[in-house]
Parts: sequence; structure tokens; C-alpha cells
Amino acid sequence: MSGRQRVFSGVQPTGNPHLGNYLGAIRNWVEIQSQFDNFFCVVDLHAITVSHKPETLAKDTYAIAAIYLACGIDLSHSTIFVQSHVPAHSELTWLLNCITPLNWLEDMIQFKEKALKQGENVGVGLLDYPVLMASDILLYQADKVPVGEDQKQHLELTRDIVNRFNHQFAKPNQPILKLPEPLIGKEGARVMSLTDGTKKMSKSDPSELSRINLLDSPDEIAKKIKRCKTDPIRGLEFDNPERPESNNLLTLYMLLSGKTKEEVANECQDMGWGQFKPLLTQTVIEALTPIQEKYQAVMNDKGYLESVLRDGKQKAEAIANQTLAQVKAAMGYSMPL
Repeated sequence: MSGRQRVFSGVQPTGNPHLGNYLGAIRNWVEIQSQFDNFFCVVDLHAITVSHKPETLAKDTYAIAAIYLACGIDLSHSTIFVQSHVPAHSELTWLLNCITPLNWLEDMIQFKEKALKQGENVGVGLLDYPVLMASDILLYQADKVPVGEDQKQHLELTRDIVNRFNHQFAKPNQPILKLPEPLIGKEGARVMSLTDGTKKMSKSDPSELSRINLLDSPDEIAKKIKRCKTDPIRGLEFDNPERPESNNLLTLYMLLSGKTKEEVANECQDMGWGQFKPLLTQTVIEALTPIQEKYQAVMNDKGYLESVLRDGKQKAEAIANQTLAQVKAAMGYSMPL
């Protein structure tokens, strides 16, 4: 893996990942992983920026790691680890907090949106989430970070922090922290809600009918697709702004069937919803069945999963601690005796 550019990314252990998480992130990681040296993290520290269930956090964390493996993350190209198992994430966040202007964080769109929902209960962690995200990326000196549209602003903040830190603490032309570049996924990976084709599929949506989870049973998948929002027009088409549900469901079919956009458009242009929905249901079930089978096999072999995470922690920690030591030395800290 030496000589390859490094990629860092992660998913929160908050409930059952859905098709949006898979098609918007994890599947893209699998497709490109052989080109890079990859670090894929379960970002459990991020999971507590909103209300969470302590009794399920550890279980959900292991489940996400198992899903990485079930979806095809290959340990010969990639390292899987848990964020909180590497204390350098928290320590670098504090150091970067002290050089990050407050107004940079207050201007973040996601903070404004989530703070409105939480009202007076909004925690400092939600405000500080982007600095922790920056630390996650910078500890591994990542060259590339796979990002969707909603994370672009966070990566820009990470780049601003890098420039500020290197300007203040690094020698000229000898940067300590690497400036990461976005790795934008291919078109069509933005999956929308089944109940509203104008909103992104989300774990936080109170309606289970809004999303297809990776571990949903065939019956659950069939029920959700049967009930999903459609329009009264016969014939399905992409890219009509008046028909967001048509575009979303065709995109799902395209991504999971492996067909091209042109093939799907031709196949479905004269279809009614009653004909299309069973076709989509069958395609989703066939795509998810091998992932679900591998997931169960991994979860049933706890010793294997623990060994993957133990090895991942050791590999991650070796790199993270080296970066942290460089940052602390540049900021004037004494080294431990």
C-alpha cells in the first residue's frame, strides 16, 4: 500500500444504515479501495453530538464495522477501526479547538439547522463537530476524503484549519498537516426519501417508511416500496423537476441493477407504477441479500470482528500518534518523560 494516496472516511453508529449510506458512501469506498491506502472509521464520538442510547452504542458500533466488511471493504487495501479506540482523535480536537475561530463554527449550515431543532438543549459538541471531523482526517494525513454535497462545507473548514495551523506553527514550505482534497462520488449516489423525493434519505427521519435499511427483511422492503410516494403520471422519467419521486426511484433501480441511465430510461418510459414497484422490490432484495448474509456471518464470529478492530486500532494509532506528536511539538509542548 506504500506510495498510494491515503483516503479517510467514516460512518456514525446511529441505528441501521440505509440505502443512502450504502449508495452514497460505502459502495463508492468499495469500488475505489484498491487505488488507495484506506482508513475507514466507525465515528462513535460523533454519535453523541445528539441524544443517543448508551445501551446500544457499543452494539451499533460493532454492527457498522460488520457492515463495512459485509459490503466488501477489503482488509488488504483498507483499515477498519473505531474512533474512540484511538484517543488521539479527542486530543487533537482540543488542540485544534484552540486555534479555530468561534465564528467559523457558528457559520456552519448543519449546525444552524440542527441547533434550531434542539433549541436550548443544543450542546457544545454539535457546534464543535466539524473540528472533531477535521481531527479525524488530519491525524491520518489523508490526501482524499470522500464527501457528499452536505459535507463539502465541513471539508472546507478542515482545509481552513490546516492553513491556519501550518501558518502559525509550521516552518515555511514544511507543512505539518496535509491539505486534504475532496473525492466526489459519481453521479446518482444522492438517494432521497421514499416519502418525499425532495428530501435526502435520513436516519433521523421519524418515519421508517422513508428509508430502506440495509438489514431490512424482504417483507419490509416490499412493504416500504409498495407504500412509497409516487405521482399519478404513467411512464417514468429521470431529471424532471416536477417528478422528484420518479427520478429517485429510477436512480435506485439504476444503481442497484447495474444498468446504465439510458437502459433504465428506455426500459421504464412506458411503465406504470404498478409494474415498476415489483421490479424495484425484486432488484433491491437481490442486491441486499448477499450483504445481509455476509453481515450475519461476521456478527456470528465475534472473535473475528474483534481481531479486525484490534488490528485496525494498532495501525490507526501508529499513524495518529505520530501526527499528534508533531502537532504538539510544533505548539511547544514537552514530550512525555
